[in-house]
Amino acid sequence: MRIGIVTIPSAAAVGTHLIEHVTAVAQQTEALGFDGLWVTDAFARGKPTLDPLILLGAVAAQTSRIELGTCVVQIPLRHPVEHAQRIQTLMALSAGRFRFGVGSGSTRNDFDAVQADYDARFKTLTSNLDIMRRVWAGEPVHGPALSMWPGTEGGPPILLGAWRSKRWIDLSAKVLQGWIASGIHTSWEDLAIGVDMFRAAGGKRAVLANIFTDFRDTPGSLPFAHVPKISLFCSPAEARDRLKRLEDTGIDDALLVVPADDPTQLETIAGLTR
Repeated sequence: MRIGIVTIPSAAAVGTHLIEHVTAVAQQTEALGFDGLWVTDAFARGKPTLDPLILLGAVAAQTSRIELGTCVVQIPLRHPVEHAQRIQTLMALSAGRFRFGVGSGSTRNDFDAVQADYDARFKTLTSNLDIMRRVWAGEPVHGPALSMWPGTEGGPPILLGAWRSKRWIDLSAKVLQGWIASGIHTSWEDLAIGVDMFRAAGGKRAVLANIFTDFRDTPGSLPFAHVPKISLFCSPAEARDRLKRLEDTGIDDALLVVPADDPTQLETIAGLTR
C-alpha cells in the first residue's frame, strides 16, 4: 500500500512563513520516501484557505519524484475550459506527476460564494468532466480547440471522490482512473463494501484520503466539527495496525493528513511502514 501525505496549511500555524512551511513539508515528504503530496479544496468556510492548483504549482518546483494530487477539487465551482487550461499548466510544471482527484462538492457556502448551483452539483460534475476531457483531447467545445502543451495531451489521471453508490463507483472504475473515499465520512464497514464494488466493476486504484493523523496526547484542532470515522489519532503502534487493516481491506493508497502545527510528525509517520 502506498502512503501519501495531505497538507492543509493553516494561517494560524504558519503565519507569514507560508512558502517556508510548504517547501519544508514538500521536500521532507519526498526525502522520507512517501509516494505523494496531496492538497484539499475549500473556501468561504470561515478560515483562510489556498487555491490547490497554485499551491501544487509551488510544490512542483520543490520536488522531482513524488505524485502531486488533489483530494478533491470541487469541479462544479469552475468553468470547465478555463479549469482544463489550469490543469494542463500544472501537468506541464510537474512533468506529468499530477493526479486529479475530483468531486461534486458538499458545502453550500463554497457554491454561494461563486454563484454556482449547489442543487445541480452532481449533474454539473459529470458534464464539466466530460467537457474537460474533450478539451484535453484537442476537441473544440465552445469555440476554437485549446492547444495542448506538449506532454499534456489527454489530461491527467482522474480519480473520483464520491460515496459508495453504484453510479459513482462505475464511473470511477470504468471511465476514470480511480476512486477516492474519505476517512472523515467513511466507516470501516462502508469502506470494505465500496472497495468490493469498485473491484467488481474493474477498478484499479482505490484511495482513502483525509486520514487525520496526530500522535500527540492532545491532538490539534480539526477543520470540521465531527470526529473522523477513520483516523490515526492513536499511538504509532496502533496506527501501524490500522494501516495494515486498510491494506487488508484492499486500499491501494492511504493519504494521511499531517498536523499543520507539527510537521515533525512526518518522521514518525514514515517509520510506520519500515
